[in-house]
Amino acid sequence: MKTPQTRDTQVAPRVVTAGEALIDLVAQADGNFQPCLGGAVFNLSRALGRQNVPTLYQNPLSSDRFGRQLAQALTADGVQLAMPAPVPQTTSLAVVALNEHGHPDYAFYREGVADRQISAAAMNAICQAQPQLEIACTGCLALDPADASHYLPWLKAQKTAGRWIVVDVNLRPSVMPDLAAYRAHVLEMAKCADVLKASDEDLAHLQLPGETPMDQAQNLMQLGTAQWMALTLGAEGARLLVRRGNEIKVYAAREAAPVKVVDTVGAGDSFLAGLLACVLHHADDDVHAPDLKSWASQAADATLKDVLAHALASATLVVMRRGCDPARWEEVRARMKAFPAV
Repeated sequence: MKTPQTRDTQVAPRVVTAGEALIDLVAQADGNFQPCLGGAVFNLSRALGRQNVPTLYQNPLSSDRFGRQLAQALTADGVQLAMPAPVPQTTSLAVVALNEHGHPDYAFYREGVADRQISAAAMNAICQAQPQLEIACTGCLALDPADASHYLPWLKAQKTAGRWIVVDVNLRPSVMPDLAAYRAHVLEMAKCADVLKASDEDLAHLQLPGETPMDQAQNLMQLGTAQWMALTLGAEGARLLVRRGNEIKVYAAREAAPVKVVDTVGAGDSFLAGLLACVLHHADDDVHAPDLKSWASQAADATLKDVLAHALASATLVVMRRGCDPARWEEVRARMKAFPAV
């Protein structure tokens, strides 16, 4: 297989991301808060860049100190900014506390902030000017029904344009004032997806039918026309559900030995970045598939297992580190070789 393209020179982006970039104010043991760069789509974009995937981040960033730091981090990892000129609105903030298991709990401050200064028309114009884009990704706070008039029309337009649509069903129910409206909108966004990603906790919040996360994942897939769904299960690893005609085939992966978890911030974002990076890696080798949708519909079992294992290893490396410090392609492949998943 070919090695993914390096970032020595700027190349035309293949993936476009849309969603939040913010500052996590992480509670410390002494009661103080440490500011950390974050936001699920920001983390995803950086993780893609570190795995040598040419990526375009669409949302504007603030001219304040935090906005400049967010922009610098994205560009340092090779991510291109669709709106490089800063805007005067302030940067979004999230107050984050980790529980005894290292899982984060959030409170957000997002009224009138920089990354929400977007419109469907502006995002569609950006994508129209980049005809080589193959994948469009969104999720997390972009699933807020308050922003439905922006992200949903954009997503539908990108699907019509033939791009592979990826929706990360990464939920924040604790900060949504109307949970019924939130669930309904998340499901509407999910219907557009070619690829879905969710955790077992996300599926439980959606209140989908089914006694197990696997049942709920299949029900979520059946709401639309998703080809794939990645389901993360914490210490139990992950599953990749692949639609084959009227059936759904399931692939499984988990770490062969217990992993020392430092914290889980950014794990799901890194998982999704690893999955997409490995998809492009394999699709580039297939000269017979005209596009990603065609490739995904006929990918071999061994390839799909490698994609899932790569995604899992990408997440594992992050949970072993403090904060969201996404792994690079070479690190992930080295871990897979040294500690193959089962």
